Amino acid sequence: MPELPEVETIRRGLNKLTLHQKITGGDVLLNRTIAYPFSMDEFISQITGSAIASWHRRGKYLLAELTPAPQNPWLGVHLRMTGQLLWLDQDQPVHKHTRVRLYFGDKQELRFVDQRTFGQMWWVPPGEPVESIMTGLAKLAVDPFSPQFTVEYLASKLKNRRRPIKTALLDQSVVAGLGNIYADEALFKSGILPTTLCIDLQLEQIKPLHAAIIQVLETSIAAGGTTFSNFLNVQGVNGNYGGVAWVYNRTGEPCRVCNTIIQRLKLAGRSSHFCPQCQS
Repeated sequence: MPELPEVETIRRGLNKLTLHQKITGGDVLLNRTIAYPFSMDEFISQITGSAIASWHRRGKYLLAELTPAPQNPWLGVHLRMTGQLLWLDQDQPVHKHTRVRLYFGDKQELRFVDQRTFGQMWWVPPGEPVESIMTGLAKLAVDPFSPQFTVEYLASKLKNRRRPIKTALLDQSVVAGLGNIYADEALFKSGILPTTLCIDLQLEQIKPLHAAIIQVLETSIAAGGTTFSNFLNVQGVNGNYGGVAWVYNRTGEPCRVCNTIIQRLKLAGRSSHFCPQCQS
């Protein structure tokens, strides 16, 4: 699943390629990809003629501010597990997993490709609060790059929780945008076992965890995200963070710090990778 660095990589690419270009039309190839409005024809008719003023990110959601309007409408996207947004020439062959095509001038298009079909798109009418249409946004915690994401904030979110820290970090109401890859990486960098209960963490452990979350996200964004399965940026290029990952997807390999073999366990149905020597 694309996590914060992958979504941020896509946002930056879209801001370089699509701004101020008018949407000339589109085609919905899988109806359930459109979460709002419920009419596919209305979705296409409402966005046609709009231009993209700017792309934003909230957690793992992408939000395009559209113009013109007295109160600008929005185009929202969530990639879920396997979604991709690709900026392509219109004459390129259409992949069988293409779900939505948005046409722009100069025979370019933005394609939403999604193998597992869990991804969604929204059109938010002018003047409507985005959270009233894209209801998942209201449940998000603060972003790791927000000034509000302080050590004290993270400590307050973890306080008195009787659940493993790895499970807590995947909760989008604790930290927005963090997922399986970077939770593992941050826990390694801060020396905390994924099975450690939140209630047992001391402030002296939360401080390095807070710093590690920001650090691994920044490192991955600089590398263009992680490609372990199907992540591509908007120009179809793989992310490079996987080659320098500390523990994620490295089961059975030696730790890059101490040479102890990286282990894997399951927590709440998700794989967790860790070094039993460096994390305790």
